[in-house]
Amino acid sequence: MTGLRYLNNVSTLRLDTARCNGCRMCIVVCPHGVFAVTQRKARIIDLDACMECGACELNCPEDALRVKAGVGCASAIIQGAIRSTEPSCGCDSKESSCC
Repeated sequence: MTGLRYLNNVSTLRLDTARCNGCRMCIVVCPHGVFAVTQRKARIIDLDACMECGACELNCPEDALRVKAGVGCASAIIQGAIRSTEPSCGCDSKESSCC
């Protein structure tokens, strides 16, 4: 997919293809076209388009998807704007994979 982007190389999305049954629910619920199904198994075709909304994980009947919904810099910026505070995504932490 080209178009809507999140941040490169920071998505927490993980897919366990061994658990996937190819139901296509991830494709149905993903707003950014992150997934495709090939040979009855989902695959991630555009990881950097994932905005970590969590819809895929919540709707996967086989529990094959994991994502830390609402994490990262984009979420921190939005939450900071809502709360009128400085954004804090933990980038200053040694354990952070964020930007």
